[in-house]
Order: sequence, then C-alpha cells, then structure tokens
Amino acid sequence: MLQDLSMVVINKRATRIAVSALFFLTGLCFSSWASRIPDIQQALKLNDAGLGSVLLALPVGSIISLPIAGILVSRFGSRQVLLLAAVAYAAVLPVLGLAHTSWELSICLVFFGFCGNLANIAVNTQAVGVEAMYGRSIMASFHGLWSVAGFTGAAFGTWMTGLQLAPVYHFLIVTAVAWLLIILTMNRLVAQVPNENHAPSLFGKPDKFLFTLGIIAMCSMICEGTMFDWSGVYFRRVIAVREGLSGAGYAAFMSTMASGRFIADYLTTHLGVKKMLLISGGLTASGLLVAVIFPYFVPAMLGFMLVGAGVSAVVPLVYSAAGKSTVLSPGMALATVSTIGYFGFLFGPPLIGFVAQATSLGVAFTMIAVMGAAIAVMSSRIKKL
Repeated sequence: MLQDLSMVVINKRATRIAVSALFFLTGLCFSSWASRIPDIQQALKLNDAGLGSVLLALPVGSIISLPIAGILVSRFGSRQVLLLAAVAYAAVLPVLGLAHTSWELSICLVFFGFCGNLANIAVNTQAVGVEAMYGRSIMASFHGLWSVAGFTGAAFGTWMTGLQLAPVYHFLIVTAVAWLLIILTMNRLVAQVPNENHAPSLFGKPDKFLFTLGIIAMCSMICEGTMFDWSGVYFRRVIAVREGLSGAGYAAFMSTMASGRFIADYLTTHLGVKKMLLISGGLTASGLLVAVIFPYFVPAMLGFMLVGAGVSAVVPLVYSAAGKSTVLSPGMALATVSTIGYFGFLFGPPLIGFVAQATSLGVAFTMIAVMGAAIAVMSSRIKKL
C-alpha cells in the first residue's frame, strides 16, 4: 500500500515537472524573439509606426488560433496538441531571423503567434489537469516557470546581442534546446484532463464571470505586451543606454514577474483573489508612471520591476478560475478567456507604435498605465472572487 502511494506521488511530481518544462519552453521561445526586436527593427530599418504594424502580425496569429485551439484540445486532448504545437513553435523561431523585409517578418510572425498560442492553450489545460491531481492551486507556479524562461531568454538575448551574433543563429540554439525539452517530457504529460473531451461544451456560451475575467486578462496583457515588445526600444530610445543594455529593462520586468508568480499562490491563500488583483493593478500603473516621470536608468529599472510584480499574478489567477468553469470544458473556457485577453496583445503593442510616432514613447507608456488601473477597477466589481 505504501509502495503504491509512493509511486502515485512520484508520478504526480514527474508530471508536474514535465508540464513545467513545457511552460519554460514556450516562455523561452517568446522571450528570445522579444529580446532581439530592437536589432531586427534596426536591420529592417523600421520606424516606430512601421514596427508597430509588423508587431500586429503576432497577436493576429494568436487570435486566429484561439477558437481552433479550443476545438482541437477538446477533441484530441491537450497532450497531443501541445506536443505538435511546441515542435512547430520552436521551428518557426529561426525563420524570424531570416526575414529580409517587413512583409516577410509579418507573415512569419502570424505563424509564430498561431503556434505559440496553440501551445499556450494546450499547456494551460495540462496545468488544470495537474491542479486536479494535487487538489490545490498551483497555476501561478507554472506561469512562474514561463517568466523564468522569459528572464533567461532576455539575459541570453542580451548576451547574444553583445556578441553581435545574428538573430538567426541565436534562435537556432534556442530551437535545439526546445526540441530537447520536448523529447525528455513527452511521455510524462497528463494523458487526459478531467472534462477535456466534454463535447457539448464546444457549443456553450461564456457567462458574465468568464467574460469579465477575459477583460481583466486583456488589460494585463496590454501591459505585458508593452513590456515584451517595447521595453527594449524604450531603454534604447528614451533612457539612451549604451549598446548591449537595451534588454536591461525587459530583464528587470521579467525578474519580478517570475518571482512574483512563485509566491502568488501563497499570497492569494492569505489575501484572497480580489485583493491580489487590486494590488496588482496598483503596482502596474505605478511602475509605468515611475518609468515615464523619471526617464533615467535606475528609476526606469525600478519602475519596470514594479510592473513585473504587478502583472505577475493576474493571468495565472484568471486562467485558474476559468479552468474550473462549470459552463465550458477547461480547453474551451481557457480559449474563451484568452480570446478576449489576447486583444490586449493585438492592440497594445501596435497602438504604442502609432501613439509614439504621433507624440512620444513617454505619452504612450502613460496611456498604458491606465490599463493597470483598470485591472483594479474591474476586479473590485466581481462578486465571485
């Protein structure tokens, strides 16, 4: 009896490690791309508006994949979808470094966004299954691994930039690491998430609770998207850092985003979901304003760290709540909330480019600070939290 219990604990832990590794994989691929955006912008000779237009392609691919992801996960299971999507996501990454025109890059980014979000929905559905195995909330820790990967990718990208290694060779290294992780974890994933293949949910409609969760996610993703795509440009153009330090702000953001997610489950247990979201919105707005009001290296680093701490818990808490929906299956509920939330990625970064071109990056970042405040306002109105 004790031996059987021990095997259950070992298998449960192995499954959690495998899912964590694939969260790391998705974060590493995305952050590797984000870390080289300033270099690619310079190589393609894009102005801020031009870069904003190109960046629109990635969330477009994500949006296209959302309804497809929910259907595929519900019909074939998150394990199979995750493995295929992860392989494709890593494969598209080096192609981004081969683009010679803005149109080529845009087309590649559509595929990159499509594969990335397909993997995102599948891996979060896997996380819902692991939560069911553990019987407690651990979603934030999974997203913490995604953020650690973001920090790792940013640091590695800064190093590659300092070495003046072309993005394509940098991305090939990341692809090799990603495929190795897939090989090592493919047999340890959750075979079947509870209610994953509940067919009637394919035709269900989200309730008001899921819709509001989606709006909160959208506000957070606008702020996150700004940090992912524009932090390097902000540090290079506004803070005027020396060559090789353009990724410092992104690294600062990702460091507190990662650490915040590892303690988010503990804090949520003691403070409650609503209070956590209120604090998160306040930190996000404050951090962006600090970076705008004091456009110098140290204050901007501190401001970006506040933003990272602020957004760290929002998406994990929203996804965890959505995955427990009684209206839709986990895959469809996550896809529904993500569909709404990803409009933040869709409109946020390109909007920054257009506003910055018309005014300045400082004005654009001030506008995004309003989205941080909106997280707190929307969260205060949800009675179920």
